[in-house]
Amino acid sequence: MMRALSLPFLLFLSLLASPAVALPLHTECVAPAKPGGGFDLTCQLLKQTLLVSGAVPSEMQVRYMPGGIGAVAYDRAVTQRWSDPGVFIAFSTGSLLNLVQGKFGPHGTSDVRWLATLGTEYGVVAVRKDSRLTSLPALVQRLRENAGGAVFGAGGTVGSQDWIKASLLVRAAGRDHRTMRFISFEGGGQAISALRGGHVDVFCGDAGEAMSALAAGDIRLLAVLAPRRQQGVLAQVPTAREQGVDLIWPTVRGIYMGPGVSDKDHDEWSRLLSRVMETPAYQRAARAAGLEPMKLEGQQLRNWIQGEAQRMRDLALSLHLAVR
Repeated sequence: MMRALSLPFLLFLSLLASPAVALPLHTECVAPAKPGGGFDLTCQLLKQTLLVSGAVPSEMQVRYMPGGIGAVAYDRAVTQRWSDPGVFIAFSTGSLLNLVQGKFGPHGTSDVRWLATLGTEYGVVAVRKDSRLTSLPALVQRLRENAGGAVFGAGGTVGSQDWIKASLLVRAAGRDHRTMRFISFEGGGQAISALRGGHVDVFCGDAGEAMSALAAGDIRLLAVLAPRRQQGVLAQVPTAREQGVDLIWPTVRGIYMGPGVSDKDHDEWSRLLSRVMETPAYQRAARAAGLEPMKLEGQQLRNWIQGEAQRMRDLALSLHLAVR
């Protein structure tokens, strides 16, 4: 999914770890979905970053914990009061959307220890390489004629961020989003496999999730849901706005820790990641993974979490979804 890191990046990051910081010998990143989606991308980026920084003596393990697109992992972290300072859990904007809808059970945004954001990516609308849908306006026209005329597939159930992207597209066609056809998958990787296999017509997900299939030539991107054209491999993909659909969807990706982790361990990791993410080399690596660097930590991150949760709550209500 990710490009190999350059030698200068490896050498530079090896100088960043402070030998005075006693970090765990074993580290693990929990991707709360099946392999191949955005949570996996987050863990893989963190894994490479820690490995080449020299902060830990062995390679980080990635553990997949599917269930409710993050709900199972969040519940276990909270109810079992995870305290291991070497365990991280991936989250995204979609996690906050699920939280405010009560899909993570009775838990709230203050029940875990938010550590850092690693970057942000934008939503994409993709079809198979041989699809008759050749542009976003063509998709909108089909939906205008029949809201169920295209089958959407994505990671997440009704109310998830990918479901919302599809809903907003149907609304842009002037139709009731509640009449669309949507198939739910446990993560973006599964959804893209379904698109490849012809089981769904349209994938609404995020850029990072689609990079591998795009590079393999298996899919085509109809639009990037960004305010402006992106760099790199996405430079040739028009935005939805360019095509007359005013739809922007940024997905922030980051990591949190269990509520039992001490202030000392949490702060040591925060300082290390802060140093790494300030480097141009890290920013290049993040972009190679389809992410735009976005560094938030400490109180700034906690403030953002609260503000974004409220934004997700308002959006959910506008789409007739129940919220906590």
